[in-house]
Amino acid sequence: MASRDTAFVEITPEVLLKAYACGIFPMAESADDPALYWIEPEMRGILPLEGFHVARRLARTVRTTPFTVHVDRDFDAVIDGCAEPKPDRGKTWINARIRRIYRALFEAGACHTVEVYDGEALVGGLYGVSLGRAFFGESMFHRATDASKVALVHLVARLKAGGYRLLDTQFVTAHLKTFGAVEVPKRRYHRMLEEALAGEADFAVLPTERPITGAEALAIIESAH
Repeated sequence: MASRDTAFVEITPEVLLKAYACGIFPMAESADDPALYWIEPEMRGILPLEGFHVARRLARTVRTTPFTVHVDRDFDAVIDGCAEPKPDRGKTWINARIRRIYRALFEAGACHTVEVYDGEALVGGLYGVSLGRAFFGESMFHRATDASKVALVHLVARLKAGGYRLLDTQFVTAHLKTFGAVEVPKRRYHRMLEEALAGEADFAVLPTERPITGAEALAIIESAH
């Protein structure tokens, strides 16, 4: 289900967080379209934190990769990466209003990034919204093989360590299915969301001033099973 918002109604961070609490999120038709659409899927994608699966090959990559992973370091660079055209997508849904709204959330501490670097070059990452014990994944990107997968592994480690209960992926892709993502009906999703919002989690429970290694991230995930 989707409803169209006009280009003239300003959406504040407070309004956006209330929308997330109701199970609704915004998207744009394209980068050039100033309008936003409020989306509430009948089937919602989630990635169960306790059922998160890391394939053996990927676990080896996470442990041995030369990538360095930081959080909340460069929001603008991450959203730029997420807005880049892809082979299967010539245009992006991230318009100027999306950038402005989520940057305001980032500055307020309610939006976070996970950033993957090869040396000084940003090669992958993701961003999403934190509310209560729920994390709403918005978008991810990669410029190097497995970089977005490494970002997701580090995100899940941080969410598990921080006491989160719900990782909302909005939709399920073939990529996310390999990690255990599933679809749940809207009514069940709302029950899960209500439970996740009844409490507080801590995205910064792991150090943010230094990068967490892949081995540390995997140890957190494995110990939480």
